[in-house]
Amino acid sequence: MASRDDPRSRPSLLWLARFVVGVVFILNVSCALAFLLRPDRYAPGFELSGVQGRIMVQAMGILFLMWNATYPLVVIDPQRYRTLFAVVFTQQAIGVVGETWLLASLPVGHPTLWATGVRFIVFDGLGLAGMGILFWLLGRRP
Repeated sequence: MASRDDPRSRPSLLWLARFVVGVVFILNVSCALAFLLRPDRYAPGFELSGVQGRIMVQAMGILFLMWNATYPLVVIDPQRYRTLFAVVFTQQAIGVVGETWLLASLPVGHPTLWATGVRFIVFDGLGLAGMGILFWLLGRRP
């Protein structure tokens, strides 16, 4: 039987963490697959075209898959794989900070690229906030 200090004694919190990390994982993988399978559809959002655009967008799809290889075990058991949860949270934070830095360094005159950057920051920021709150709550003593 789980003790009061064991986060597993709060199953709703574990399920909420699984749900949040799972949603981020599913959306990231679906984005990765879209980038891999339909790169020409997404290249213009990065102000890219032709072979270079196709290859760069597909490369981002591959990177998304690599990035998300850490998520499934956290979805299975966020408490048991708490260290991996910390890695996932850190990856998400790096993404938000990096995307924000890129957007801040973008010169004026690139509205399409700016809009793409904002979409990434908003999505990754929401995921970071949700995962951060749950990571913290799971680490708390009741």
